Amino acid sequence: MARPTMAQDIERRVKELILERRLGPGDPLPTESELMDLFDAGRVSVREALKALQAMHVVEIRRGFGTFVGSLSLSPLVEGLAFRAAVRHGRGEPGLLELMKVREALEVGLVGAVTAGVPAEDLAVLRALVARMESEARGGRVARTTDRAFHLALYASLGNHLLSEVLDAFWAAMDRVREDRDDGHQDPAVTCAQHHEIVEALAAADGERAVRAMRTHFDGIRHRLERPSGLVPMPGAAPDSAQR
Repeated sequence: MARPTMAQDIERRVKELILERRLGPGDPLPTESELMDLFDAGRVSVREALKALQAMHVVEIRRGFGTFVGSLSLSPLVEGLAFRAAVRHGRGEPGLLELMKVREALEVGLVGAVTAGVPAEDLAVLRALVARMESEARGGRVARTTDRAFHLALYASLGNHLLSEVLDAFWAAMDRVREDRDDGHQDPAVTCAQHHEIVEALAAADGERAVRAMRTHFDGIRHRLERPSGLVPMPGAAPDSAQR
């Protein structure tokens, strides 16, 4: 295994510093000169490390103001997932389908836990989103943003911020890959019915029913994504182009 470079070592030590000082997003970090003294390192290595950490949203460099703890968002994860799926799709592999299956595993595993007690206000939000879907369906298509909002609201009662971020990361990655790809789009009436059934299962506090409803929902998505080659054909592509 190759030894870490000086810049990589500084990256590690900056992360340790953030943990040791219990810093959070927006908190100031030592200046570039202070980091050089603290780590006994050169300016080039410190700058290289900070730029790498900025790309990961660990730090934020504000020119003229200094360096601060970054947003710690999962954007780099989204980019990585989307790029990986796009590359695999281009090589004739089921990258988008794999993303969907990970999402399915998360949501099917979680929806049963949600039924333990969904507050009335959360049910009201979910029902309002289903009503919006029904309104959009009358126009011919349920918006992905509405579908995405439903699935995020579904787990609000768990109070797990990281879970929400991870689920949304998979949504964002799938959307990024699907921008230029056609998955056939499910019948909007079916989409509405499936989401309505999920809400009613939650309202009845019926975990088994909620799991069945969620599996049925993902069955529809999977059937649209699966092809003999496991691919989603590119719009306008020749019938056998996905077989390459």
